[in-house]
Amino acid sequence: MITNIYTIGVYNSTEDSFFDKLKSNNIELFCDIRLRRGVRGAQYKYVNKTYLESKLTSLGVQYLHIKELAPTKEIRQKQKDADKLNKETKKQRRALGKDFIVAYCNRILNPFDMHELIARIESMGVERIAFFCVEEQAQACHRSLVAKQMGSLLNVEVEDL
Repeated sequence: MITNIYTIGVYNSTEDSFFDKLKSNNIELFCDIRLRRGVRGAQYKYVNKTYLESKLTSLGVQYLHIKELAPTKEIRQKQKDADKLNKETKKQRRALGKDFIVAYCNRILNPFDMHELIARIESMGVERIAFFCVEEQAQACHRSLVAKQMGSLLNVEVEDL
């Protein structure tokens, strides 16, 4: 049974602080909901697919890539447009734009079978899960929408790491 739902981003983290958050919160399943599992540049290379999966395995954390929950290029463009209008970068953003939220919920989140995902996760025998994408602030990322929906279905609070 899922008892704890967390979200985690990577911006403004170090490799040590990032993995320490997972360890100190006893995360058992890391749910990667990015479309592409890589980050450009050396600063955040520890969340690129191969290294990330290896590191999680060494920590005893299971890994699940849920590509179906990633926003499409078209939906991401809605957020880029909002960021441009607000004169902020992806790393500076503190909240998602309304157009992004509406499009993401209508096209991705609402049609997604969250009950099937919950059953799949529960069959893995884990209780503590974390949804991951890159933004530092959960409210500036689609992971907050995913975690909130799952938390609501399970009556479980969501905590941002």
